[in-house]
Amino acid sequence: MVKPQVFDGTSSKVLGFVIAYRLYVKMRLREVVLEEQIQWILSYIQGRLVDIWKENVSVGEFLAEIKKEFERRDKESIKVAKLKKIEQGERTMKEFVQDFKRVSRGSGYEGCPLIEEFKRWMNTTIKRRLIEVEN
Repeated sequence: MVKPQVFDGTSSKVLGFVIAYRLYVKMRLREVVLEEQIQWILSYIQGRLVDIWKENVSVGEFLAEIKKEFERRDKESIKVAKLKKIEQGERTMKEFVQDFKRVSRGSGYEGCPLIEEFKRWMNTTIKRRLIEVEN
């Protein structure tokens, strides 16, 4: 059996990482002490992620936590991508606000960055009118 590839933290690769390591641990490391299994897996993770996962109790929990964390990040990235594409267009402001709220939920954006995204995708005519009112 070939050793699994090094995991670099790319969220799209987390599922493959978890599957490969579970299989490898079952096939090659089942006689190895739990802590040694975790250390072996950690040796195949590059970057600052190693420190985050050192406190995990079992290999199963360890892999489940990594999967959960990176799937969350992947979902967040998808939400951000949708947020960067949403435009008011010809919709009413009320329709745009409702859609914007729905899309921005779970994006990780809040406060000023979220407001800036909202303003960026507002109808140009409305933005101009708001600027004229301010002046």
